[in-house]
This record gives sequence, structure tokens and C-alpha cells, in this order.
Amino acid sequence: MELSDTTLNVLKNYSTINPNIVITEGNTVKTISVARNVLSKAELTEEFPASFGIYDLSEFLNVLSLVDSPRLKFEKDYVTVGDSTGRSSVKYFFSDPEMLTTPANSINMPEPEVKFTLDSDTLSKVKRAASALGHDEISITPVTGAIRLSVIDSKDATSNNYSIDVEGSYPDNVNFQFILNVNNLKVVNEDFEVGISSKLISHFKSKQSPTEYFIALEKTSSYQEGA
Repeated sequence: MELSDTTLNVLKNYSTINPNIVITEGNTVKTISVARNVLSKAELTEEFPASFGIYDLSEFLNVLSLVDSPRLKFEKDYVTVGDSTGRSSVKYFFSDPEMLTTPANSINMPEPEVKFTLDSDTLSKVKRAASALGHDEISITPVTGAIRLSVIDSKDATSNNYSIDVEGSYPDNVNFQFILNVNNLKVVNEDFEVGISSKLISHFKSKQSPTEYFIALEKTSSYQEGA
């Protein structure tokens, strides 16, 4: 079995959400952060022949990079990673899934009141602004005919901030300020359709691949009807 670049990119991204992972038999992979405020699911082009646990996903990905064009052969307790020539290989043992952090159930996303498109260029600008300003909050608010994403420090009204407007929609006569922690915005570098529910959960669905994320919003968020 060989893993595509797309699958490797998904697994690299998942290693930033949770250091370990349980991969189930089939072509769907899931992960959840230790704090259980970020959950992701992706459908792959490959199908794994068995379920197994990886304690250190970053280490496993580094093992794959040790050989040229890695081929994976699965056994009961381990996987053998060999190169294209068959001259070198690595035996990598699985971990007990019971010892790892795994999503218990899928999330039933409430109907989102706020929807917008977030392309990879805009996402990159927002993350760069957060790094430059030293802030870790993204404020999502309504503006005329659009949605405004602002990098802020909600604890300091006089702090510098960065804003960018994106195409989106929301109900009439509502006022909201959803707060998203930048550190939870660990998504692949793709374009997303984003939905946000007043129940303080957001859904990021990729426009390029069958990859989606459910990210909890901060409790300081607000949503008011009839505003």
C-alpha cells in the first residue's frame, strides 16, 4: 500500500491537532484534539486494510520519510515500511487504541445562522496578522453585505487589530460576535465553506477535498436576534 501526497498532508495536519491517532479500517480518518474542541474527518482515496493506533503521528510520518516511495505492509501488531527497491525497511509497532484519544461520536452540526467563504489566501493573511500582532482571537461580526474577520485582543479595547471582509450571509436583524481561538484553527491549506451556529460550534468544509472540521467557539461569543 502506498499513501498519496494528499493523504500525507491530511495526516501531517492531524498531527498538529492531536499527537496520536486511531485509524480504522476503510478510507475515513478522524481525529480530535485532547481538549475535544477540534474534530476533523477526511475521506481518502486509499483504504486501510485494518484498524490500528499510532501513539506519535509525527514520528510515524518521519519514519515514512526515511525511505524512498514508502510501501506499507500491514501485519497484526505492526506495519512494515519498505522502499521501492525492497532493500530497506522499518518495522513500526502499533499502539493500543484504548490508550489513545479518539472521537467517540460524530458531531450533529446545528443549522448554521452565519455562512461565509474562507479561501486559503484570506486564511493565511489572518494567521499572519495574528502572529504579527501577538493576538490569539478572531472576531467574526456582520458588516453591510459581508462578514468581517478581525484579529483582536478582547481584553484590551485599545489594542491594535486587523480586519478583512469576506463574502457571506446571515439572518436579518441579528447582531453577533463569534470569537474563534487562532490556536484551534488548524486546518489544511485549502478553501473552505464555513458555517457558524449560535450554539457556538463552527463547521469548516473544504471546497477541494472531502475534509471537514468542527471547531468550538469561545464562550465569550454572542448572538442576538432582533438587534
